[in-house]
Amino acid sequence: MISMNRLITVSPSPHVYGENSIQKLMFGVILALLPALFCSVYYFGWSAVIISATAIVSCIVTEFLIRKFILKGEVSVTDGSAVITGLLLAFNLPANLPVWMVILGSVVSIAIGKMTFGGLGRNPFNPALIGRVFLLISFPVQMTSWPVPQGFKTAYINAVTGPTPLGIVKEGLRNGEQISSLMEQVPEYMQLFYGHTGGSLGETAAIALLLGMAYMLVKRIITWHIPVSVILTVFLFTGVMWLVNPEQNADPLFHILTGGVMLGAIFMATDYVTSPMTTKGMWIYGIGIGVITVLIRFRGAYPEGISYAILIMNAFVPLINTYVKPKRFGKEVQDG
Repeated sequence: MISMNRLITVSPSPHVYGENSIQKLMFGVILALLPALFCSVYYFGWSAVIISATAIVSCIVTEFLIRKFILKGEVSVTDGSAVITGLLLAFNLPANLPVWMVILGSVVSIAIGKMTFGGLGRNPFNPALIGRVFLLISFPVQMTSWPVPQGFKTAYINAVTGPTPLGIVKEGLRNGEQISSLMEQVPEYMQLFYGHTGGSLGETAAIALLLGMAYMLVKRIITWHIPVSVILTVFLFTGVMWLVNPEQNADPLFHILTGGVMLGAIFMATDYVTSPMTTKGMWIYGIGIGVITVLIRFRGAYPEGISYAILIMNAFVPLINTYVKPKRFGKEVQDG
């Protein structure tokens, strides 16, 4: 007989060992997201504040109501995960999206993407990306109307809009234009690096995202394997295509600095619950995201593909965790 006080408690991920707690880790991610949030406010003004605040509050309220009145369990909003979901959803939205759409996307992110599966640790897909893809499929026009960054002069609903760099290149190539002429229509690389370009709130400033990544690496909130594998795969894949035909394919640096590669690789692909547990698994996962992203950019209808790529690879994580395991301690190695 095994006494009851010696039974092992099994709980879902994320599993934390040491002095860290889930709350501390989530708070660390929120701090890492602040540089990108400040940049979004700097470039899009009050529009960024409205979108971000609406998404965060909506996610918190939705999780509270579901946990309290439907699941009738312990309230979990204090762990910080709902705040991160709201921030990441906001970072994937244009600055002129109507408030009711932001609320709808937040409800879908939490209710369908997270709480349907039982809450934090049980969701197979990134909740923020579930909300983003739902909005993109449901409201494609509003989700692809990108305000021109004008700081606090940026109007909220009636903002002046323009295409993103990826959109310019995608549409130009469809019309038979050459890359050399299309690149004259997009911002310079330093502008892309600092974020002075149209796009979703949180994906424009690469420098802010890299600062957040550096903070999380120093604090050991994430490891480097997934971000590096995603970005490196995109860089190499697009680099080969560019070398083969530089007049039909943009160079790899352009693909890294535009769209959501940085945001997705650093903050969404590294989600504890929906990413692999082993180093080898992380490499497989990251490479898969990079390859699918580039395939969608080159051959898909949308100019961007990182959201779909992460969700697709989220579905493969259970298989990766099952078949990519470290050697069990003490297992004998058979000589071949």
